Amino acid sequence: MNKIKTTDPYRVYISTCFLSQLFFTFIFTVNLLYHVQTVKLDPLQLVLIGTVLELSVFLFEIPTGVVSDLKSRKLSLIIGYILIGIGFLIEGVFPYFVTVLVAQIAWGIGYTFTSGSQQAWIADEIGEERASLAFIKGAKAGNLGQIIAIPLSILMGYFMINLPIIIGGLCMIGLAVYLMIFMKEENFKPLDKEGRISTLGSMKENVGNIISHSKASFIIRMLFLIALFVGFYSEGFDRLWIAHFLEVSNISSLTNEKLVVIMGGIQFIVVLISFTALHLMNRSAIHQNLRQIYVVLFVASFFIVISLIGFAFSTYTISLLIFYVIIQVTRQVMYPLEDIWLNKIIPDSSVRATFFSVKGQVDAIGQIGGGPIIGGVASSFTIKIAIIVSAILLTPVLLLYKIVLNKSRE
Repeated sequence: MNKIKTTDPYRVYISTCFLSQLFFTFIFTVNLLYHVQTVKLDPLQLVLIGTVLELSVFLFEIPTGVVSDLKSRKLSLIIGYILIGIGFLIEGVFPYFVTVLVAQIAWGIGYTFTSGSQQAWIADEIGEERASLAFIKGAKAGNLGQIIAIPLSILMGYFMINLPIIIGGLCMIGLAVYLMIFMKEENFKPLDKEGRISTLGSMKENVGNIISHSKASFIIRMLFLIALFVGFYSEGFDRLWIAHFLEVSNISSLTNEKLVVIMGGIQFIVVLISFTALHLMNRSAIHQNLRQIYVVLFVASFFIVISLIGFAFSTYTISLLIFYVIIQVTRQVMYPLEDIWLNKIIPDSSVRATFFSVKGQVDAIGQIGGGPIIGGVASSFTIKIAIIVSAILLTPVLLLYKIVLNKSRE
């Protein structure tokens, strides 16, 4: 009986969401601070490492999605978490710009193996309707993992700023071992054997299916276009926010130990509020109604645009903190809703993982295009102006969501 419980797909999915976010947060609580304070990256370098990461995602997202649809979701996830772990180990052990770039490639490729595979696997195993609820509960479990990880990361990072990155990398490899043992894959239906002549042939066939479905579905086209603009704005903000915060609040002169505590405390506030928001959303019936999802995503995007502008112009620590928290909590609420939206409109379950991968690739294209632009603005002018540009790049999604809302009335 105990074995049945531990290998139940729903439980394994929730556990994986919890553990992956626990380890990622354990790493990222100190990761950006490590880049700024230890590796001494300038604004352009900060954005460039993100661009290299997203370029890796762009090049490998569809091929790894096809592997997941052709071979095994389980195999794809195991490979992914091993590569992610190796990437962070390289980054934590060798504090140099070049090695950080190499690490981005390793864990970027690893991410593409996990992107879409986990969502597609759980939808196959427990069905689309139950999977929608699992996406929200998984996000909630992930937030719980974040709440636990941040104090641990602060404690470790206080003594050695790169220690959480090294330990987190090892734990990612451990997560792959966990999935080897407990993850089962009983309802997976690979694509037809005729499509397995070659990986390239399978890729072409799958991409052809995606293009065909996208041409036939206005909503799918809108979703991908929104993902593109989200990519445009996000890379610059994600890489530069901490440099802006340290510069404007005048706390960059503090020791690394104190900065770890402060930055970790900010992240802790974000995950606590996110956890509460996801808990309330989990108790609602929003995941059953696409139109309600569109409304929430529209309002959330509006909040992010306004908060980005507020964050850029803020000169006080408290206002910087408030706007940053609004941006991050809003994004945490949006992620599971975007997964539910895409999951509900995918017309063919056999290419579910590839659909999720394409969405990830579109986002990567946006980040590859937007990141260097924002990094260049930050280097030529100021980080403040770069963040304002980020807000401008996100603004078109408001119009796109408005179009989707109008279409949903028809």
